Amino acid sequence: MPILIHDTTIVTLDDAETVLYDAAIVLEAGLILALGPSEALLARYPNAERIDGRDRAVFPGFANIHTHLGLTLARGVFEDLSPSHTPPFCGGLSPIPLPKLSAEENTIMCQLGALEAIRSGTTALLEDGAELARHAAAMAETGLRVLLTERAWDRAGTEIGDPGPFDLSEALAERSLTRIADLHTAWDGKAAGRIRVGVSAWAPDMCSPALLQRLGALRAKLDAPATIHLSQIWGEVAAVQAHRGMLPTEYLAANGFLHERLICAHCRCMVDAEEKLLGRAGANVSFNAAIAARRGLSPRISKLQADGCRIGMGTDNMAEDMVEVVRTGLFMERIRRADGREPRPEEALGWAMRGGYAAMGMPDGGWLAPGNKADLILIRTDRAHLIPRLRIASAFVHQGQASDVEDVMVDGRWVMRAGRVLTMDEPMILREAERIARRAWGKLFAERPELPVPAGFVPL
Repeated sequence: MPILIHDTTIVTLDDAETVLYDAAIVLEAGLILALGPSEALLARYPNAERIDGRDRAVFPGFANIHTHLGLTLARGVFEDLSPSHTPPFCGGLSPIPLPKLSAEENTIMCQLGALEAIRSGTTALLEDGAELARHAAAMAETGLRVLLTERAWDRAGTEIGDPGPFDLSEALAERSLTRIADLHTAWDGKAAGRIRVGVSAWAPDMCSPALLQRLGALRAKLDAPATIHLSQIWGEVAAVQAHRGMLPTEYLAANGFLHERLICAHCRCMVDAEEKLLGRAGANVSFNAAIAARRGLSPRISKLQADGCRIGMGTDNMAEDMVEVVRTGLFMERIRRADGREPRPEEALGWAMRGGYAAMGMPDGGWLAPGNKADLILIRTDRAHLIPRLRIASAFVHQGQASDVEDVMVDGRWVMRAGRVLTMDEPMILREAERIARRAWGKLFAERPELPVPAGFVPL
C-alpha cells in the first residue's frame, strides 16, 4: 500500500526551492505519488500506511559523488598528512602507506563507510577504487544506490603527484580494462537497478594517452558514466606538465576524455582556461569540500558553475558525513568569494542532493516531486540547535548534525527507521572494524619501524 507521511515540513529542492508546511508526501512502488496539504492527501489516500511527520522535516537524500569507502581505515591518520603545495613534489597523498587488508577485512571497512553514509542521510553514492567486485555484494545489501566506478591506470611504481618518469605498464592497463568490463557484466543493473557500474581513470598523471582513449571507447560501449581525480594536488599539475607539456584538463581534452557524463573530482588546482574547457564539455564537478578544507585547497565553484559545469558534492577520504560536507562547502565558498550571503544554503543543498543525482545519471532523484524517485530522509527538528524552526533548509545547513537524520528511504524502502539501520549488522561492523584497523596499523608499524607514528596514536 502507499506510504503517507503527514503533518510535516517538506523541503522539495524543486526549481522554485519550494518548502511545504503542514504538508504530506505519498510514496508507492519506489516513486513519489503526490505532495500537498495533509488534510487533502489524507482524504485522497484513506488506505495508505500513515506516518506522523510532526517534529520532522522531509528532505531529498544526499548523493555523495566521490568517495572511497575503504579509506575509513585511515581515519585520524591521513587527514593531517597532506602533501606539499610547493615543489619539490614526490607523489602520493600521504608519507605513510595504507596497511594491506584481506578482501574480507576490506569489505568490513567499506561497510563501516556505508553505515556512516546511511546515518548521515546519504541515499546514493559513487564508489571509486580498484577491485570493487570484492565488496559489491555487501554494497548491494546496504539498500543504497551505488555507482561502482572501477579504476584504471597504466603508470607503474608511483602514485598521483609524482613528476618523475612515466613508467608505462601495458599489463596494468589490460588488467584495469578487464576488471571494468567484468564488473559491469556481473553487477550493472543488479539489486533492482540500485547498483550501476561506471568507468574510472585514476588521474591524468596516472594514465597514458592510449589508456585514456581506450577507456573513453569502453565507456561509450558500456553507455556508462565516468569519473577521474582531476587537478587534485599541485604535484599532479607538475607531473602532467612534465610528461605531456600541458595542463591536466587540456590533456584530457586532447584525448577525448571530457564529456557531459564525466564526474571530475576536486578541480582545485586549475586556471581559467581549464575551467572553461570543463564547462564547454558540460562536465560534472564533485566539490569535496571537507577534504579540500583539510588539505588547504579549494576549487573556484562559482567560476566552474558560471562556465557551464554541474556541481555535485562528495566526501572523499576517511569520512562519509555529507552534512559536514555541505556546511563546509558553503563556508569555504563564502570565504573564497568574500561574500557573506552567497552561496545560499538552498544552493549548497542543491549541489549535494539534486546536482549529485543528476551527475550520476538520475535527474529524477535528489529533489521531491510527483514521479521522482522515492529517495528521501527525515530529520528530527525538535532539537535545541534547530529551534526556532523558521527556515528549516538554512537551519539544517548551518546548524544541523548527522545525528538529526532519523529515517532514510531508498527506492521506497526504509534503510534506516527511527534511528535504526535495517540493512546492516551495526554492532558487528563497529566491533570488527575496530579490531581490523588496530591489527593492520600495528602490523604495518611493526614491519616498517622507519615510518613515523603519528602523534597521539593508540599504543601498539
